[in-house]
Amino acid sequence: MGRARILLVDDDERNLLALTEVLDDLADVVTATSGREALRHLLHGEFAVILLDVFMPGMDGYETAQFIRERQQTARIPIIFLSAVNKETEHLMRGYAMGAVDYVFKPVDALILKSKVSVFVDLFNMRAEIDEKSRREKALLDQNFKANTEKLIAERELRLAEQRQAAIVASLPLVLYLEPVERGRRKPSFVSANLAAVTGYEMGDVEQGDDFWESRIHPDDRERVIAAMNNRLEREGWSVHYRWKGADGAYRHLHDQAVLLRARDGSAVEFAGSFFDISERKELETQLLQAQKMDAIGQLTGGVAHDFNNLLASVLGGLHLLQRRVEMTDRDKLIVDQMRHAAEQGAELVRRMMAFARKQDLTPVSVDPRQLCQSVAGLVAPTLGGRIQIEWQCPEIDAYVFVDRSQLELALVNLIINARDAMPDGGTIRVGFNVSTIPGSQDPAKFVQITVSDEGSGIPAEIIDRVTEPFFTTKESGKGTGLGLSMVAGFVQQSGGKFEIYSDSGRGTTIDIYVPSTDKPPVQTIVSDEDEVDISGRSILLVDDDASVRTVIGEQLRDIGLKVVDVDSGTAAVRYVNEGAKPLEILLTDFAMPGMNGLDTISAIKERWPGVGAILMTGYADGDALDELKGQFQVVRKPITLPQLKRAIAHALELADLAAHPARCVAKQ
Repeated sequence: MGRARILLVDDDERNLLALTEVLDDLADVVTATSGREALRHLLHGEFAVILLDVFMPGMDGYETAQFIRERQQTARIPIIFLSAVNKETEHLMRGYAMGAVDYVFKPVDALILKSKVSVFVDLFNMRAEIDEKSRREKALLDQNFKANTEKLIAERELRLAEQRQAAIVASLPLVLYLEPVERGRRKPSFVSANLAAVTGYEMGDVEQGDDFWESRIHPDDRERVIAAMNNRLEREGWSVHYRWKGADGAYRHLHDQAVLLRARDGSAVEFAGSFFDISERKELETQLLQAQKMDAIGQLTGGVAHDFNNLLASVLGGLHLLQRRVEMTDRDKLIVDQMRHAAEQGAELVRRMMAFARKQDLTPVSVDPRQLCQSVAGLVAPTLGGRIQIEWQCPEIDAYVFVDRSQLELALVNLIINARDAMPDGGTIRVGFNVSTIPGSQDPAKFVQITVSDEGSGIPAEIIDRVTEPFFTTKESGKGTGLGLSMVAGFVQQSGGKFEIYSDSGRGTTIDIYVPSTDKPPVQTIVSDEDEVDISGRSILLVDDDASVRTVIGEQLRDIGLKVVDVDSGTAAVRYVNEGAKPLEILLTDFAMPGMNGLDTISAIKERWPGVGAILMTGYADGDALDELKGQFQVVRKPITLPQLKRAIAHALELADLAAHPARCVAKQ
């Protein structure tokens, strides 16, 4: 707060000087020699009192006082008139009317003037102190109000944060707890509210018995968990996974972990921990391990199939040559037929393995479910015996099955035979068809649901997850290969469907397979007899790294009149072509060969012989790459019979002819 100011207005500078000397010790004196100058000073600050000479040239004291009183900012400043004359009552009243609070007459008595002015200076200083105090109090109040407001906002945000945190914790399969450090049975002092959501039990249930928690741990885990719990004080915490039986009787996989809290003096206070349900994660881990195991077995199956199919191709081809070239007795023919039958059984075993590995060739077509019922019923009827009844529920549904028909028939036969074997004392097998979506899937597409159920012995829960593994069987030795269900599951999954199995020991088994559907009805096709196509005299380049396969197939081709050149690798084939050999009409090459594979061989030879008809042989399902190339050349699977080989050659010649003469393709259309 600064020093008070006095505005002294007089047109006589001598009076200004004298009065300034008198008043200078009371306040800062600001002087003005006219009313206008005084008004200008009043625009730039406050004054404790104004000493105003009455008679001044231009604007006199009365007029100046009138302007001062009309202005709101200066209306309340005390005015003391200075006058040398006009002590009459009329003039005094006029001065008071103009806002004067007092009169001082000239010559001025310094003591009287100083006394009167000091009263107003003191009042001004007191008012200024009061205003300053009021400002400070208001600032303090404002500061307190702001602090309280900020406190309220912080408290509200804290409550919201706590509510959000509580909501997040409540939404998780997570239980928080505090537990005393004493050894012995678990008796937590605090458990979070979502205990019931995770376990099905309330806190009161946990407090009822001394061994409530321990008694519900899975017997196989109990000893390990109790040992870890007894050692957690020394370890200052624990982290353990175990199975625990909830209120619904089902075991949950729990991950339980806690840390030891200590006081400032280092003494142990309590354990703070949490446990949460990891059942879904364990289920996913199990599924992942199963998928990895199935993939590994599938890779092994594919590799074995490749080599095994080469062996079977040699055996079956060799048997065919023997029958054509050697005169045999009836006994000899019987032996050869048995050999062929064994080799064909081996080929069927390979096909089942490939079905499990989801690497078989599939040709999906539209199939009428009712026709499917009729064909499968005819296949299984002779195998059921008199004690097994089968109920076919094949209503007219608004969809057709879209799968490989022969593989679906084989899958249903396998399921029905399994159901028969599960009922040695007889019973009823039920087979039904329905249109549905896949349960638990977000896919809205329609699938045909095929259900096969029996009244047999059922499947124990501990092995139900293994029944689709290849070579796993519960049948006696020699009564099953263990490939039936694995083949069905592999076929369904490769077809884009889903395989589900439900069973309880002693209560029968129900298997649902969901396969793709279509609205298009089946197309009746007429298969021409291409065996009658004359391919004798044609020339063919045979490429296979397996000497036995190359020899047998080469001899078969020569027997039907083809001119055969055979080589043992793609590199040798390309070298033969590059040496200027006359172009041959057909290229028959194996796919999997060291160095240059079959695709590379075809590509390289077609650069020199663009008109050659190409056929690719494989003993292994080599993925989608081969399927995408079927429109360009023939793809055949080993072991291949002679009629199949003749049809493939005829078709390859036709494709080569159409490629060389596109107009013929248009004419055929």
